[in-house]
Order: sequence, then C-alpha cells, then structure tokens
Amino acid sequence: MSISLDINVKRADKIYFEGENVTGHLQISTPTDFKHDGIFLVMEGAVNLQISSKNVGIIDAFYNSVKPIQLLSSTCEISNSGRIPSGVTHIPFEIPLKAKANRTLYETYHGVYVNISYLLRCDIKRSFLSKDIQKIQEFLVQSKHSILPLVKELRPVEINLTPRIISGSDAGAPDFHLYGRLDSTYCNISKPITGHLKFKKCAIPVRSLELQLVRVETCGCAEGFAKESTEIQNIQIGDGDIPLNTEIPIYMIFPRLFTCPSLIEHNFKIEFEINIVIIFQNDHLITNNFPIILYRM
Repeated sequence: MSISLDINVKRADKIYFEGENVTGHLQISTPTDFKHDGIFLVMEGAVNLQISSKNVGIIDAFYNSVKPIQLLSSTCEISNSGRIPSGVTHIPFEIPLKAKANRTLYETYHGVYVNISYLLRCDIKRSFLSKDIQKIQEFLVQSKHSILPLVKELRPVEINLTPRIISGSDAGAPDFHLYGRLDSTYCNISKPITGHLKFKKCAIPVRSLELQLVRVETCGCAEGFAKESTEIQNIQIGDGDIPLNTEIPIYMIFPRLFTCPSLIEHNFKIEFEINIVIIFQNDHLITNNFPIILYRM
C-alpha cells in the first residue's frame, strides 16, 4: 500500500514574517483507507553552525560546543486517532510563527558554515506493525529586524586601483589604473548593487574583468572563533581587451537564500564582501576587496 503525504503552504513564494500565521493544508493520498494514531504538525526553526575541517585542530576545544541555536519550536495536533479514507484527503492547518522567549527570528539563509532554516514536519503516527509517515517542508522567513543605514552611509564609494595601491609596489603587476565607484556599500538586499568601472590605462591587454560576491561566516563560542570566506557567485562584466576610458556598468542581483541582512550575533556572524577581479592575458590576477553591509527595507 503506497501512501503519499504532502505539506502545502498557502503562499506560493513560501515567505512569512514573524507574528503571522503559516497556513496551508496537508494532502494525503492513499489507495485504501487506513487507521492512524494521530496526526501532528511540528514547526521548527534553528541556526545550525559548522566548523571548517581545517580549523578543527586549531580550536578543537570548542568543536563539540557549537550546537544548533533553537529559534522556535511548536507542535500542533491536527487530528487524534482515526481513519483516513481512500482517495485524496485535504486537512487545513494554521500555526503561528512566533519565536521562543529571548530569541529572534533571523532571515532564512543557506550558507556553508552557518545555516538558518525553518521547517514544517508532519508525522502520521501508526501502530507498531506499520511504519509512521513523515514529511518535511521548508518555508522561508524574511526578517523585519534589519539595521537601516544612515543617509551619509549611502554615499558612493570611490574605486581607484593601481599596482602600488593594491600591493604596495609595482613589482610583478602590469601597469594599470582602474577607476570607478560603487554607488553604496550599504545595499538593500532586494535591489542590485550598482556602480561602474573604467580603465584609464593598462599596459597589458585584459582577458577578463569580474565581480565576485563573497560570504564571510564566523562561528564559535567563548573558547574561540572560526572565520571562513566562500564565494557565492561570480559574474563577468568585461570580456577580452577592454578599450580605455570605456565605462563598464556594475549590476549584480543578490541571490535568494544565499544572502541575508548582515548579522553580527554573540556566537556567529554573517558578513559579505565584493571582490573586483582583473585577469590579464599573461594570467596575472589582481583582486581587490570591498566589505558591504546588506539590509532589508
């Protein structure tokens, strides 16, 4: 006998805010009727922290201390014991999205070493002779607890790159001058980061000009912290030998799930950076880093 269980939330985008009710229905499909010992719906939210394997030896003292941070946990009894008829059965549910005491519902975020997720788990309990039926469905939370920047912090940031500015000397790097700006390093996560670049001079032809978005995740406890940077996405904004004094636009959309408003908490941080990467035709690579802060209006 094949029984299928699905959790369908009402909103197509699956996005909810703290204080709202998550509504939807359970869909149970079965070729024959069956008996159950209760149907339960559990809502859970947690921050899961993981230490990079290369840091385990350095900070082994707290490796086992980095435990999930429980943000919410609630259980709703959908139905007590009874029978489910053959065919397709729809059972509506409504469960409030509310954080545990002294906790904050951070925005959903899928990182490498920090992961913030919210789940609905449905369990159909059955007798010991039959296997329980379980289904898990993720839904998304958007945070209203974003730190908004001051007006002066939204000003453009100048980009002025030469070999001497980047490395402190001209040794080994082609002679070049890349000029431009980022319209702001305080970025509304729902809007693209914008700006422009322009080569004023370049002794060696350029093979590629790229914009790289990087996540910087820090996690740990009183015994120590581990900090790791990993790439989220890389877009090419210039291909081949770029003419001098040609304005190259910067336009990057922040990807859903892999970014969130910047977070600095007691035992974890989620920060972001933009790298400007220049690859010359002789394979010489130059990278310059600009920290950015993400917020949500």
